[in-house]
Amino acid sequence: MHRSRFSAVVSPDRVVYLGLGSNVGDRTGYLREAIRRLEEKGLVLEAVSSAWETEPVGEILDQPDFLNAAIRVRSDLEPEALLDVLKAVEAELGRETGLPRHSPRVIDIDLLLMGDLEYESERLRLPHQETTSRRFVLAPLLELDPGLSLPDGTRLADAMSRLETELEGTAEGQDIRRAGPVMRD
Repeated sequence: MHRSRFSAVVSPDRVVYLGLGSNVGDRTGYLREAIRRLEEKGLVLEAVSSAWETEPVGEILDQPDFLNAAIRVRSDLEPEALLDVLKAVEAELGRETGLPRHSPRVIDIDLLLMGDLEYESERLRLPHQETTSRRFVLAPLLELDPGLSLPDGTRLADAMSRLETELEGTAEGQDIRRAGPVMRD
């Protein structure tokens, strides 16, 4: 886990967890660059998980494996404004829009949790709807904060245990392995 030397400089009031993924090109490089640009846009980086490698899930399985990570940041932005920042960083890094869901991508940044906020709009749902159904989301989050819970009290460790039991013996394609650090010390 990497801790930013800048995390003590500013103390915005809300802890936010973001999920990052890439399966095109220099996957680790895209994760690092996304984190750097998020910091440039004012998010205060507190922690970065390891990179976790997973097979693609969804409708398009014939594509490279993903590297996924989670970061914990602090921000005083409102949910929609923060989503705009995430989408801007994706665009800056060359993320194509208008492609089918689960298509290959240079970067994907998801707003997973924003403190204990529950929020829903046309563009955004908090907590993210796939937080408890994807190992590649849960593993990095639990690495950052093993005691993390959703606003409704659901413990993510319990969600991971349930998911592992449900997937046991199936071909769901949610194999996951720690691939190493995202950030260099």
